[in-house]
Amino acid sequence: MAIDESKSFIPLNIAVLTVSDTRSLADDKSGTTLSDRLTAAGHRLAAREIVTDDVEKIRTVVRAWIADPGVDVIITTGGTGFTGRDVTPEAIEPLFEKRMDGFSIAFHLLSHAKIGTSTIQSRATAGVAGATYIFCLPGSPGACRDGWDGILAAQLDYRTRPCNFVEIMPRLDEHLRRPKAQGATA
Repeated sequence: MAIDESKSFIPLNIAVLTVSDTRSLADDKSGTTLSDRLTAAGHRLAAREIVTDDVEKIRTVVRAWIADPGVDVIITTGGTGFTGRDVTPEAIEPLFEKRMDGFSIAFHLLSHAKIGTSTIQSRATAGVAGATYIFCLPGSPGACRDGWDGILAAQLDYRTRPCNFVEIMPRLDEHLRRPKAQGATA
């Protein structure tokens, strides 16, 4: 991968959701890690919230952000483990129109290099819904750093070559704009 310096950086509007039964904004190190990194990269923090590990609470926030034209990307942190309260994938994956299996693979490869086989304790996931990218990271600051620095920073930068997510954003909702086929009825 390389950065094409002849292209201009395009800032995205990124919302950060921390899923935790124990965190508040004052002690949310993972949400702060993501917020700090995305703004340092030149993106805008569109929103930041914390919700408890509850499927409906998570979905309510994520659905609102998917519907908001001012949010291009959603990054969640927390709730991707295996305990009884970890429900982020169950809450968000049903909202995906398209899964991004490569994200989980890339995250686990990156994570394995740092924490070894402990990476299998994460169910990091990603997908697209309503022309909004959604990335679900584990709840540790280290995992958030790794996910941002090792994957998201490059893929959310329009200048990254050979390809990136920003360049295909205008086409994410093509299925919603297709004209009806000849002879189709409403």
